[in-house]
Amino acid sequence: MNKQKLESYCLRLPGSVHDYQTEWEADRYQVGGKIFAMIGCDPAGKSIITLKCDPHRSEELRETYHGVIPGYYMNKSHWISIYFDSDIPEELVANLISHSYEMVFQKLPQKLQKQIKP
Repeated sequence: MNKQKLESYCLRLPGSVHDYQTEWEADRYQVGGKIFAMIGCDPAGKSIITLKCDPHRSEELRETYHGVIPGYYMNKSHWISIYFDSDIPEELVANLISHSYEMVFQKLPQKLQKQIKP
């Protein structure tokens, strides 16, 4: 995985906005003011992307892939972090970004959803 591909994929999603959180040293991707993806590093300096994920699916992913861990600095049952140098296929990471986006998007008020996706 590389950061530019991940950023590009995140920003292609409708209503996606990027900012940089200095205190966290992380790039954040939001829809409707809510984070759906975050790119940063773990304490050892290894690059990770953190995504919202269905708790059952995140458990399966952690059991299947060594590079998937509970969400770094996030709710451990609803977020996962994926190491850039992990064994998880890029196509699956792209699907997980979409999954995270949809989970966040579905929780937005209907009025805001219609403004983002008319």
